[in-house]
Amino acid sequence: MDRMDDAPAYPVGLRLRGRRVVVIGGGQVAQRRLPALLTAGADIVVVSPQATASVEAMAAAGEVRWERRAYRPGDLAEAWYALVASTDPAANAAASAEAEERRVWCVRSDDADAATAWTPATGRTEGVTVAVLTGRDPRRSAAVRDAVVEGLRDGSLVAPRHRERTAGVALVGGGPGDPDLITVRGRRLLAEADVVIADRLGPRDLLDELPPHVEVIDAAKIPYGRAMAQEAINAALIEHAKAGKAVVRLKGGDPYVFGRGMEEAEALAAEGIAVTVVPGISSSISVPGAAGIPVTHRGVAHEFTVVSGHVAPDDARSLVDWAALARMRGTLVLLMAVERIGAIADTLIAGGRPAGTPVAVVQEGTTAAQRRVDATLSSVARVVAEEGVRPPAVVVVGDVVTVGRTAGPSRG
Repeated sequence: MDRMDDAPAYPVGLRLRGRRVVVIGGGQVAQRRLPALLTAGADIVVVSPQATASVEAMAAAGEVRWERRAYRPGDLAEAWYALVASTDPAANAAASAEAEERRVWCVRSDDADAATAWTPATGRTEGVTVAVLTGRDPRRSAAVRDAVVEGLRDGSLVAPRHRERTAGVALVGGGPGDPDLITVRGRRLLAEADVVIADRLGPRDLLDELPPHVEVIDAAKIPYGRAMAQEAINAALIEHAKAGKAVVRLKGGDPYVFGRGMEEAEALAAEGIAVTVVPGISSSISVPGAAGIPVTHRGVAHEFTVVSGHVAPDDARSLVDWAALARMRGTLVLLMAVERIGAIADTLIAGGRPAGTPVAVVQEGTTAAQRRVDATLSSVARVVAEEGVRPPAVVVVGDVVTVGRTAGPSRG
């Protein structure tokens, strides 16, 4: 067979569902290539005296048929595609020659120049298949593939959908504040949005990356200041979704952790609007971590409890069993508690939590403005006042606060 010249390969997507594919060899190359062929629905026959444990498991599960022998002429009969990847050069050459004779597209793992097809570096995300060929430079192919797939996933490579979309709303948890801590899916949905309704506590830096046509609505739920009523937020979500727009409700942390996400989901469901919930990294664990505090630690705390402090312990609206929390030995993480930290600390001490229990307050965690102040239960109210701590801040109560002191410098 003549060697391939330097003409570029013609890219094409093979539809292999139900079609015979023959793999010569059961080693590492076959192990890497088989999952994609299975995903394509191919009818796969592996011809090899030995196979890796993973290939053998695929055969045992009935995903592939394994002929436990060496290649022999005729194995490529009725095949649509062949992958030649054995450790026997003579068998590879013979199988490649048979593929040429039968006009079966053939990939050679040992000799790309002798192959009639090349396997591109392939990645998939949200229904898009990215396949990259750079001739005889597979590492560059993989690097380009990774860059494109990552760009599509995180929204830095914007490729909006142009087909008609079903009206709906995505409730996206933006994480604790650092724009790098939003999930890949959340960032992609932001890049595809027509309308973004954003909380102050969401990752605001991401809004600057949105294209000019995207309408940004500030939910303005600012403590001690103006607030957009929840009913108005619900109405805006419904209005824009019914107009056929892709709507993202960008929230701080996780939509369902003190985020009123379920209220919004219920309002949308009542109007027959599809809702997608994208979980986010909650500040209850990420902010302490960013400040060097583990919420659990071997031999120190085997549990942690997250509590909202938006109402005082003696408020009739409180649903928290503060007496039970005071008796617990684990870590207590308080959100929205700065304004009422004095009453909360007094209640915990009265319930039996030692007055000297370490406390850390982390303001604007994970952002460039992050700062941490340390105190005890008996002194935390005074320290917060003296230091001028303002929301958003996370309060951590427990011995893990001192463990974290030796774990490295905190941010800010």
